[in-house]
Amino acid sequence: MADLNKLMENEAFMAFATYATIILLKMMFMSSATAFYRMTRKAFANPEDSASFGKGENAKKFLRADDRVERVRRAHLNDLENIVPFLGIGLLYSLSGPDLSTAILHFRLFVGARIYHTISYLLPLPQPNRALGFFVGFGVTLSMAYSLLRNRLYL
Repeated sequence: MADLNKLMENEAFMAFATYATIILLKMMFMSSATAFYRMTRKAFANPEDSASFGKGENAKKFLRADDRVERVRRAHLNDLENIVPFLGIGLLYSLSGPDLSTAILHFRLFVGARIYHTISYLLPLPQPNRALGFFVGFGVTLSMAYSLLRNRLYL
């Protein structure tokens, strides 16, 4: 239990836990948004989902792609591609004893960039808005990885 208490006293880890929770909730929202758009636009990927709206040939017309559903789904996939590496690298980084203000800056920039990326994707805002959100978040993760490799990990 003492190790858990020590971990909870690590301010960088607690900051990471806070921002990881925020970004995971945002990612969970994206799966709900995808389901919402599928239901409201009656655009399903699976026959059993479209069966609620009709039988036989009538149900088949709901098995279709919809631009709005696909946009939300692609934003969610992009989250998966970027948030998972952030979680792994951010966890290691937060446990490596980084400067607290630098760690918080990394975490805030990443979360802000991912939220901005999602807004840019869903509205949609013209490029380079979405690319800016992507590259800031990607750069933050690279910065934490570089810091780990340079200062803390065994090579």
